[in-house]
Amino acid sequence: MAKRDYYEVLGVPKGASKDEIKKAYRKFAIQYHPDKTAGNKEAEEKFKEATEAYEVLSNDKKRQMYDQYGFAGIDGMGAGAHDYSSVYRDFEDIFGGFSGIFDSFFGGGSKARGRDGSSRGADLQYNIDISFKDAVFGSKIEISYNRNHACEACSGSGSKQGTGKKTCTTCGGTGQVRRSSGFFSIASPCHTCRGEGFIIENPCSKCSGTGVEKRTQKLKITIPAGIESGKRISISGQGNAGNNGGPAGDLYVFVRVKPHEYFERHGEDIYCLISISFTQAALGASIYVNTLDEKKVKLKIPAGTQNGKMFRLRDEGVPHLHNPNRRGDLYVKVNVVVPEKLSSQQKKLLEELSAVSEETENPKPVKLSSI
Repeated sequence: MAKRDYYEVLGVPKGASKDEIKKAYRKFAIQYHPDKTAGNKEAEEKFKEATEAYEVLSNDKKRQMYDQYGFAGIDGMGAGAHDYSSVYRDFEDIFGGFSGIFDSFFGGGSKARGRDGSSRGADLQYNIDISFKDAVFGSKIEISYNRNHACEACSGSGSKQGTGKKTCTTCGGTGQVRRSSGFFSIASPCHTCRGEGFIIENPCSKCSGTGVEKRTQKLKITIPAGIESGKRISISGQGNAGNNGGPAGDLYVFVRVKPHEYFERHGEDIYCLISISFTQAALGASIYVNTLDEKKVKLKIPAGTQNGKMFRLRDEGVPHLHNPNRRGDLYVKVNVVVPEKLSSQQKKLLEELSAVSEETENPKPVKLSSI
């Protein structure tokens, strides 16, 4: 599915202020709170879509580039994998007591934590450009991106070897503190342990107590035959490592297909344009058409073929994404070429043809509907 305009996603006008954007996003995020919509994939996608839109529109530089150039203007500003957990750090003030929205959705915070303080790693996004041919027939491509791995020195614990963790006395190990206001009781992350539930007294020197270290990851991914531009490939467990032995997040690879010089795609069908001579069009001919997979397919041009005539070559199009045994068709449009220069013999023959064809200087008008 192609990306929607970020202003449309949040339901705000293009000239909306930062406060309006923040208010719209807060309302949207609360509506699709993961705790309320557990297991609802559609709600999950809407939440991620809104988060991505807010991240761009709340950043002055990114918003300016997006307003001027659209999605193309911000592609280079987040090259490689994109870490959604940064949204939590930057915009935690938006939600106050609702900060658990980011926690439970992107793998941080107390709600997503196990009893041992473990939490799921953040999802990552990677944009990739592939050729038209690779999109049609599929391929295997190696990508390289940065992701958080569990620290080797402390095995992801964050503590120096031989030491442990101390339960936070402020929250009693829950990672949350509650404050009451009238009839309401609102939970928020503990400020002493930052929602961890424990305190590392002797942090690991290699990772400074974070339990993770950023390293370059090389990964060979499979591009399925028939994929379209704007689609994404989900790779489980290849996002950032989780905290304290928690599961890793996922990697989402967004595909952009480069245009082809001679072929154009519409759904599962491919279109191309070939030139034939006016004598081939008038008398008919058998020609060979080069398909995308470099086959030569015979095409019969009947006598009297008109300029712009479309021919169909069955099963020479794009394989169906979910059924590779089924393929679309290749449509070949002919362009009848009239020579700009004629030899004396060619000119004489055409003059004879004109004479026997009883051509006149007053051609009959043609209805526009027939063009």
